[in-house]
Amino acid sequence: MLAVYNIALRLYALLLRLVAPFNSKAAQWVAGRRGLLAHIQGTVRNETAPLVWFHCASLGEFEQGRPLMEAVAQQYPTHKIVLTFFSPSGYSVRKNWPDAHYVFYLPLDTAANAQAFLEAVQPRLAVFVKYEFWYHFLSALHRRQVPTICVSAIFRPDQAFFKPWGSLFRRILESFTHIFTQNEASAELLRGIGIRQVSVAGDTRFDTVVGTAAAPPRSLPLLEAFVADQAPVLVVGSSWPDDISVVAPPLRHMVAAGITLRVIVAPHELHESGLRQLEAMVPGRAVRYSAAQPDTVAQASILIIDSIGLLRELYRYGSIAYVGGAFGKGLHNTLEAAVFGLPLVFGPRYEKFQEAQDLVALGSARSVETSAHLEGVLREWLMDNPLRQRAGITNRQYVLDHAGATAAIMAALPLASNRMTN
Repeated sequence: MLAVYNIALRLYALLLRLVAPFNSKAAQWVAGRRGLLAHIQGTVRNETAPLVWFHCASLGEFEQGRPLMEAVAQQYPTHKIVLTFFSPSGYSVRKNWPDAHYVFYLPLDTAANAQAFLEAVQPRLAVFVKYEFWYHFLSALHRRQVPTICVSAIFRPDQAFFKPWGSLFRRILESFTHIFTQNEASAELLRGIGIRQVSVAGDTRFDTVVGTAAAPPRSLPLLEAFVADQAPVLVVGSSWPDDISVVAPPLRHMVAAGITLRVIVAPHELHESGLRQLEAMVPGRAVRYSAAQPDTVAQASILIIDSIGLLRELYRYGSIAYVGGAFGKGLHNTLEAAVFGLPLVFGPRYEKFQEAQDLVALGSARSVETSAHLEGVLREWLMDNPLRQRAGITNRQYVLDHAGATAAIMAALPLASNRMTN
């Protein structure tokens, strides 16, 4: 099985090199790993401070790990953080994040790469966020007796760890010093295959969004001018074309019916062709954020956010949030909207997200499968302010009730003591 794993990884890397001339993300992945180990070795060569290594697959996992990294930086100021990403979408956005002293791509998971990386970095602690279970890196950490934890982990019965042929993947889990899961179901699955170094801490994303909501709001004059007339605001966050094809017809119908609604759309990807397609699909006057002016933006009915890093702030201005992704590969972050007290609506593919299941069960989030269904939900919430407000309050309280994972994990970190054991 290990031989198959090694071959599969090399084939994956080869495939990315082959498609790199035609795919920008693949090109970034390949370019970012060119001369990577030499770059890492040269960058950290003279470092004398103890290093804590955090690994995140991409941007979403970074946001999950962020409150823990911030807590480590505050509580252990003599330590420095090394942050690695597997995906270009995480690295390109957070490569200059100030709380991380070093930010790198993760080298491909080979025995030689793992040995060279750990020899260069010499981490006192390694933290893997949610997933990214790399055999050679985790095995090398285990051999070096480096405390290694996984945080905000979530497991499902259909994963390889729980299959009769999954012995290699179970060995990967055995390399962790401790695994902090999001829920008891995940912990029970692990205990069922003999993984005992596990406890339930919850999801650190709750702490991230609570911190965002509690922080002083950024000054965003364009957004303030856009919503100045106090009309209801629908925030469409992390949208894909599949989402817009569902959202656009209800918007057209409500415009024709004379229903006043402001719409803020934050596409998940910001390619020019995609932005033009979006502009062609939505009704009314749409203006891009990058081209808007405070004295004219209020004349538009749809504001398209073509800038990175604003989404979490946008929900402050909303009345209802549509969260994208659930008509495609999977739902994006619903907590960023829920913490601001917005009722939520999203597509049908949300089964992998416990918080979405919980909020649907509470009735404060709705899953829709068609444009007609979405229109019915929007009209219901727009015409019944108390109903909409109660749903928003329920969502915010749900987030507040589930915060605290960061404190639980910090209390067990083996940086100051030997508290964490197998």
